[in-house]
Amino acid sequence: MNTLLWIAQVILAGVFLFTGFSKIFAYRHLVKVVESRLKGAPVGLSHGRAMVVGLLEVAGAAGVLLPMDIWPPHIFLRLACVGLALLMVAAGIYHLRRQESAAPCVSLFLLALFVIVGRWPR
Repeated sequence: MNTLLWIAQVILAGVFLFTGFSKIFAYRHLVKVVESRLKGAPVGLSHGRAMVVGLLEVAGAAGVLLPMDIWPPHIFLRLACVGLALLMVAAGIYHLRRQESAAPCVSLFLLALFVIVGRWPR
């Protein structure tokens, strides 16, 4: 089970590192790609707000990967996963309001929930 949890953590961190860094460093390119895919519809996310979301994603990914046990075992990891799960709830609402698919948000939410439950002390 520990191996499966580590695989889930690496996938979760990889996805959030990629999306977080793309929001931080390649925002203009990301906007062009999204607008071309949506036939010119505006993104609806300012550059500053995208930077904040990107920083939260990168911080959550670092919290998922770094084995820091400052408090009781895996509390920092679970808090990082809770933050990422809440971020995915907000992202799912954002995508549903734009009438887009929220399936990636739901799957990442469930993956974060799997890590939270799997790392819960017995």
